[in-house]
Amino acid sequence: MKKFMNWMLKEESGQGMVEYGLIIVLVALVAMAGLTGIGTQLLAKFNAVFTGLGGV
Repeated sequence: MKKFMNWMLKEESGQGMVEYGLIIVLVALVAMAGLTGIGTQLLAKFNAVFTGLGGV
């Protein structure tokens, strides 16, 4: 990781860093969208179990 960070700091063209930044943002957005969907489904399952137990 240190080698990568040193390389990024020494890199003179900003294009590479911008591209890496865009890729990281894209991955983060996809992860957030996926986890939001999973969270909604998981909440529905927990509510179904809770209701099935008689609302304990």
